[in-house]
Amino acid sequence: MSVSYAPASPLVVSYGAGVDSTALLVEFVRRQMRPDYILFADTGGEKPETLAFLPLMATYLQAAGFPPITTVRYVPRDFKQWPPYHTLEENCLTTGTLPSLAFGFKSCSQKWKIAPQQRFLRQQEPIRAQWRRGGRVTQCIGFDAGPADLRRRAHGGDPGNRYYDYWYPLIDWGWDRARCMAEIARAGLPVPSKSSCWFCPGMKPTEVRQLPPELLRRLVLLEARAAPRLRTIAGLWRNGTKGTRSGEPRPGAITAFIRQEQLLPAAEIDELASLGPARILARQQRFQDGET
Repeated sequence: MSVSYAPASPLVVSYGAGVDSTALLVEFVRRQMRPDYILFADTGGEKPETLAFLPLMATYLQAAGFPPITTVRYVPRDFKQWPPYHTLEENCLTTGTLPSLAFGFKSCSQKWKIAPQQRFLRQQEPIRAQWRRGGRVTQCIGFDAGPADLRRRAHGGDPGNRYYDYWYPLIDWGWDRARCMAEIARAGLPVPSKSSCWFCPGMKPTEVRQLPPELLRRLVLLEARAAPRLRTIAGLWRNGTKGTRSGEPRPGAITAFIRQEQLLPAAEIDELASLGPARILARQQRFQDGET
């Protein structure tokens, strides 16, 4: 169920530290609409710029008398088959796969973003008390009123959910991304960069060009580790695009893009792709043999 009014407590903001969710909180401050919880789900693969923005936003919210940003994480518990992993990147490297979005699914978001927030909320007594009374929790999601997010909104939420109402304030207010950026700047805050994992299949070529060399190396390793198990796609960008509809052409594997753009030396790419996966497999074997 979605709501289009100022909701009652408990009020939860799912904060991604990007433009939309930051604009949402900026307007909440202006309206003095104080949420009960502000949750940031950290996959362990957040961009450095996103992590650097969090303290700035925390200071802004503290000055407004808002609750702190609470960071939540998915905590894997069963490592019978694999060495322990604690981030989405490590999950992919350990199991030899790619984020689910590369295959056209969104289970990585469910596992690493949504589930940790819900697990945290289940442990909070005010939330539990609301549910015992038969009430719901209002969860605010920062989809803006632009065409892309309106399409996401059409498939978002769960109308039959017993525990949550989902509210999309930016859509109710008619704020598109440009309006969000303007309101953030008007509040005296820097406009944050796009929030996503640095290895997200949804990244654009411009975003890859902006990554530091260390993250580019880890991208190469991620695709190389998954390569033996890929049957229907070439890499994180699936099978690439030809650049129609004003889009930039790109190959299916981001590694191929890194190579053609000369973002890393070719010899380094070759070494990472050939030796990196073998080292990971050797570590897995040591784990299976009982070595630490």
